[in-house]
Amino acid sequence: MTGAHIPARQPFWMRLFLAIPVIGWVARDLMFGDKDTIWYALIAFVSLWMSAALVFGLPGLYLPALALVPCMFVLLVVYAWG
Repeated sequence: MTGAHIPARQPFWMRLFLAIPVIGWVARDLMFGDKDTIWYALIAFVSLWMSAALVFGLPGLYLPALALVPCMFVLLVVYAWG
């Protein structure tokens, strides 16, 4: 098994972000790994969301969507910006 090619020198904020245990591992694999990894990450995200809906009912479906509202707002501003 080969490791992902990571550039030798990165900014401090990126090294700090990639050092976070689970999120950093996935982000490192998305940035420097195979290009198909994004689909696996999306499938895992949707599966976790649907599992929360099965376990917690409607709040498990609605609360993650409500938490994603600021992200979508930022995306809309970025798209409108140009």
